[in-house]
Amino acid sequence: MYMDPVSLSSFGIAGLLYLILQILVTGHIICRKDDVKSSFGWIGLVWFTPLIGCIIYIVFGINRIRRKALSLRNKGPDIFTVTGKTEEEIEKEIPQPFLQLLRLGYKVHPQRFALGNRAQAFVNGDTAYPEMCRLIASAQKEVLMQSYIFDNDRAGQLFVEAFQQAVKNGARVKVLVDGVGINYSKPTIAAKLKHLPGVEFSVFLPSKKPINLPFVNLRNHRKILIVDGRTAFFGGMNVAAGNLVKTNPKEPIIDITFKVEGPVVDQMSRVFEEDWIFSGKKHFIPASFHASGPLPGTMPARIIPDGPDADYGKIELMALGALSCAQKNVKIVTPYFLPENNILTALEVAAMRGIDIEIILPSKSNIFAMDNAMRSNFARLLQKGVKIYRTQPPFDHSKIMLVDDAWLFVGSANWDVRSFKLNFECNMECLDKQLAAEIDKIISHKKANAHLEKKLPPSLLRTLVDNTFRLLTPYY
Repeated sequence: MYMDPVSLSSFGIAGLLYLILQILVTGHIICRKDDVKSSFGWIGLVWFTPLIGCIIYIVFGINRIRRKALSLRNKGPDIFTVTGKTEEEIEKEIPQPFLQLLRLGYKVHPQRFALGNRAQAFVNGDTAYPEMCRLIASAQKEVLMQSYIFDNDRAGQLFVEAFQQAVKNGARVKVLVDGVGINYSKPTIAAKLKHLPGVEFSVFLPSKKPINLPFVNLRNHRKILIVDGRTAFFGGMNVAAGNLVKTNPKEPIIDITFKVEGPVVDQMSRVFEEDWIFSGKKHFIPASFHASGPLPGTMPARIIPDGPDADYGKIELMALGALSCAQKNVKIVTPYFLPENNILTALEVAAMRGIDIEIILPSKSNIFAMDNAMRSNFARLLQKGVKIYRTQPPFDHSKIMLVDDAWLFVGSANWDVRSFKLNFECNMECLDKQLAAEIDKIISHKKANAHLEKKLPPSLLRTLVDNTFRLLTPYY
């Protein structure tokens, strides 16, 4: 078969261009990807499906979030601004056994502790929502609220009415909802909030346009409410009717959030401010906490934001540090437990050196195949002495880490790859034996409504099924 020399030349040029593209993309993968398994996967895709693999990597594999965030960050105040007293003064107020963890924490995230705070736990929307809405309705200066899910239902309506009252008081109201989480209810809350006089509303990385598809996994999972710069609600509770457990919703959700008062609220405001600018809104100066008189409490606390827009992995590193520094016990409550091998190994090592490790998980997840994937890690942990409790329904969405009956790590992050690597998350590190005792009672109540996993070897079929679903990490 005769081929025109020009055609042959064109094929040769195209082949050379493909080769150059493959080499450039491979170089980018090697330089930019930290995870070896991920790098091998992308390189294999690029070379075994030359053009398609390159396109898939360029569209889905490159983290464009960090570049955008860095360009925006310079327009606002530094999120690492010191709040509270000097480092030496802070160390004098931290119990001696936790100083090592404190110094590690400063290396992970250089935000100093704010002193003089107070925190109170609120269980479920039945108790949390009325107090949150009361605070909003009493606002005189400012309401800042962000949530992953903000449903257009009876729970959402409670907040809409509170926003209206805040506006009547003369307060400015800013509401930020994640671009994926906002779609959990139809119609969404967007139209209602956009047309609410006096309320500024924004969506974080909206996912409807094709250009935003690469960001569908990069969710803003943070839940923060700040009123007048002085009082906040902080944790992992979304705005949804399912959290109103006493109203017998179709899919009830048990959860916990924290009312926080004190200088640490300033650190939360800075996180909201950066997310607000990130979402395309104008820079603003949030209301600040100015102590006039005695501080609300004695609790040292600091906020640790995490996400793919920076040197991510801060929350995961803090969890690893706490496991390595624990002297007596560690209690972990999380709805989703799919960490990578480093966390699993740290749990095993802590248990083997005599630390009492307890992990409390729901017996039935609200995500397809999540139970199978989580169960794939149980055998190795149980073998090393880690205790795993599975709570009975309703589904428990709480997120707590309690170490040595004093150190608390609470917020929006789950114990999975999505939270540790892909999501924008925010946790609070604090030391308070009184709050820890309150949380320990809540954990004990959860354990009373749970069964303890036994150290029985799983069947071959179960191992095959569970390990297969584990391969879908982090796509849950």
